[in-house]
Amino acid sequence: MSFDQEESDFFQEDDSSFDLKTLFPKILKIWPIILGTVALFLGAAYYYTSTTVPTYLVSSKFFIKEQESALSLFENPALGNQQGIGITNEIIILKSRPIAEATLIQLDFDVEYYEKGRFIKREVFRKTPIVVEVDWGFPQLVNGLVEVKWENANEYSLVFNDENYSQYFPDGSFGVGVPNQEGTYQFNEWIETPQFKVKINNTSNQDTGEAYYIVRDNNYLINKYSGGLIVDLEEKNSTILNLSMAVPNVDKGQTYLNALMETYLELELQEKNEIANRTINFIDKQVAGVADSLTQFENKLQAFRSSNKIYNLNNESSTVYGRLTEIESELANANLKSRYYQSLKDYLVRENYNEIVVPSGLGIEDPYLNGLIENLLSVQVERSRLMATQTDLSPAVREANKKLDDLNKSIREILDNVDLNNKMTIQDLEQRKNEIESSFRNLPQAEQNLIALQRQADLSESIYNFLSEKRAESAITKASNRPNNKIIEFAKVIGGPITPKPQRNYLFAFFCGLMLPVLFVFGRELFRVRIEDISYLEKRLKIPVIATILKNKEENNLVVFNNGKSGIAESFRSLRANIRYLMQKDKQVTLMLTSTISSEGKTFCAMNLASVYSLTGKKTILVGCDMRKPKIFDDFGLKNDVGLSTVLSNQVDDWKEAVQNSKFDNLDIMVSGPIPPNPAELLSGDQFESLVNDLKKVYDVIILDTPPIGLVSETIELLNFVDLTLFVFRQDYSQRNFIDALNGLKTGKGIKNIYALFNGVEGKGVTYGYGYSYGYGYGYYSDDKQVKK
Repeated sequence: MSFDQEESDFFQEDDSSFDLKTLFPKILKIWPIILGTVALFLGAAYYYTSTTVPTYLVSSKFFIKEQESALSLFENPALGNQQGIGITNEIIILKSRPIAEATLIQLDFDVEYYEKGRFIKREVFRKTPIVVEVDWGFPQLVNGLVEVKWENANEYSLVFNDENYSQYFPDGSFGVGVPNQEGTYQFNEWIETPQFKVKINNTSNQDTGEAYYIVRDNNYLINKYSGGLIVDLEEKNSTILNLSMAVPNVDKGQTYLNALMETYLELELQEKNEIANRTINFIDKQVAGVADSLTQFENKLQAFRSSNKIYNLNNESSTVYGRLTEIESELANANLKSRYYQSLKDYLVRENYNEIVVPSGLGIEDPYLNGLIENLLSVQVERSRLMATQTDLSPAVREANKKLDDLNKSIREILDNVDLNNKMTIQDLEQRKNEIESSFRNLPQAEQNLIALQRQADLSESIYNFLSEKRAESAITKASNRPNNKIIEFAKVIGGPITPKPQRNYLFAFFCGLMLPVLFVFGRELFRVRIEDISYLEKRLKIPVIATILKNKEENNLVVFNNGKSGIAESFRSLRANIRYLMQKDKQVTLMLTSTISSEGKTFCAMNLASVYSLTGKKTILVGCDMRKPKIFDDFGLKNDVGLSTVLSNQVDDWKEAVQNSKFDNLDIMVSGPIPPNPAELLSGDQFESLVNDLKKVYDVIILDTPPIGLVSETIELLNFVDLTLFVFRQDYSQRNFIDALNGLKTGKGIKNIYALFNGVEGKGVTYGYGYSYGYGYGYYSDDKQVKK
């Protein structure tokens, strides 16, 4: 920036409080830390990936046939649009504990086998070096790792390395397992201890080796597999379900899913066969009695024919026999219906729906009654499935109970009507039977007896044949039953491991290792309250930064005199040169140095600025105007008993009496003097203005070391007495809000000829005013090299 640049350029607002451009040098500065954090996080990712048991996703597809509502004939049409309820219920059933338990009964999952890897122990399935048999009739140690070692093919030893074991008892209770049975045992022999009873078989055909196993109780397995099953619709509005599980062993997960689907189909088929089984059981009970009667009557008939030498009936007897046999056959069927209706009423009253037989299975062809009972049994099956996973208070179960009550009421009303009609039929058949039997009495006695025996035998045979036919029909129906649902796709693994994912872990670790230091730098800058570099100061100040002063690392503050060849001394010479360009040549110069608060280095800068002016041969005086905290006298080795305060309070006749020689050529000092009770009034009075005017007549350069402008009020009034004001900021000490305070002073008071001075700067690349960077700091000058030594 040129010194001729208009001061108005510095009034350009920059609302940005955060400059991203300043971050890059600071980020590059910490590249070793970034490299170290990246390496650390990558190492942690490698450890996590290597020590995490990998899990895989196995998945299968299962078709659920959407069934019509069991009450489709009776439901309100407004309630019929419940397509998703059935699928939801099937999903709940598939994830239920009873289905999981029925599946696990078929699988040998109660022992988990492991092999030792580089970092972790991996589960193995089927191809195991040992096989452990567990006797669940005895207590067992469960949920703890057991190590099996062997050095020959006959003996092995057990080692219990886990800290916690549980003991499972046959009654289903648990206790704390205390394994203390380490020792040597024989393969293929039962080990019975108070803690466990197992038999271990060596299937590896190896003389030496080691293996690991964990015994799991049934409740643990049910919770694990029912809770780990994920069931989702393959597509929206479809009835194909996607069954999946995350498992550490692919073969084991596939085995379970396939067994689960097959168990579900088997249970479904059992439910469908239940009606046929009940019909067959009912017929078997009836057939048992009929078969005995048939045998008895056939034996009596054979005996009667042999004893009476009568084997055939005459024409009249045959006619009567045929009519009577037909009526008695119809009467037997009617009585069978009556017994069925009575038993059905009893079941309905007791709400014992599990024993009900469908009427069509007994040859009772009543479409309405058959439909109602089939609906009742369907709702009962659905309710039983719901109760496996829900309670009586759930909405679905309550709705099923309501449907059962309505159907029960409807069936009982119909039963009353059909039973009444059946009874009327029985009465009619009895009357017709009596009429025929009256004509039957006109036959010879021998033929009457033969007809009676023949009639009873044929009736029993007819009933037996009828029941046998219905039983065969029910058996055929049972054999032809097939599940409505089916397996679409058996279980298979989907892709590679779902956890851990090495590529993702390493990428995440690299990103975290890279960004953590960067975010630290970003956060430090975002929450920084102190001024760190000159670029921030220049960007936000509305006045120019005239120079930067290196940090003084010496104990002596008079660096210009004591270390004249140092970089810090050169920075004061640069400051002097910059001031020269701002002032008219050979003009008397009156300067004032101030700051926002104390300890920002204004006194240090004032002393050394006065020193560099005195070295040019200009007669210079340094005036200590900070009468509250006098400092100058100590660095120059002077007394503070007479100074500015004694002059302004008229304690001396002539101001020259308060001027002391600094022992350096062309440099005089007027110290602050004793601390007065009213320093503000003294500086604000006419005497101070008169003093300054007198000093201008004697000295070429006057430098005023004033109090901090942010702490006292009188400093602002001194601005009218000077040609140039230097406002000092100190690196890593001055707060950023000091910039706003100075900007407010500049714009609010309309002060001119005020410039900033950046003090206490560390490092290289120091800018000596207006952007001129010399690129060197400590060590360039000879005095700096001595300091480094």
